[in-house]
Amino acid sequence: MSISGSNTWLSGLFVLLVLLFTVSVAQARQEGSANSTVGGITTDEYHIGVDDMVQVEVWRNPELSVTVPVRPDGMISVPLIGDVSAGGRSAQDVARDIEQQLAEYVREPKVAVILTELRSHEFLSRVRVTGAVNRPVSLPYRQGMTVLDAVLEAGGVNDFAAAGRTRLYRKDNGGATRSLPVNLQRILRRGDLETNIEVQPGDVITVPERAL
Repeated sequence: MSISGSNTWLSGLFVLLVLLFTVSVAQARQEGSANSTVGGITTDEYHIGVDDMVQVEVWRNPELSVTVPVRPDGMISVPLIGDVSAGGRSAQDVARDIEQQLAEYVREPKVAVILTELRSHEFLSRVRVTGAVNRPVSLPYRQGMTVLDAVLEAGGVNDFAAAGRTRLYRKDNGGATRSLPVNLQRILRRGDLETNIEVQPGDVITVPERAL
């Protein structure tokens, strides 16, 4: 093989390797955004909420890449295409939607949507105490928090409470609500912690009033 032919072959191989590397980087970026976590939450299963911060990256088009908050109407603003619905959707769904709309202006756009701050999650994950307590409250969830912790934050039960019939309401993964019995009277008066359940994000604790 001549020297010029060898150089041509090596140049072609170099170009091929560069192309393969570029495609690999693009795929890794998108897969990384799809499977990333923020605050311990897997974002591929998370539904975007109001006030969440969303980073939109358009490959090879940095002028179209932005970091924006989700507005109260559930929309985000993206350069060139304007408003895009994001509230209640996954990051992957929003990315595909943006790709389809950008396709009118950009050739084969590749879009990654990354959640940088899950601000709405803090609201959704709060623990609420209602009913016959001295101060109904909505508390930020803390790991290890129990029913007793939450009730004490609410100032304890009032004089009209039927503490023995307290219930804890919890949504399962399918969206159905379960009702768990809590004998708050035994917890408070006897120190019986059998029903002092460890709460989960989104739980609602309700202390009913006694029948007069």
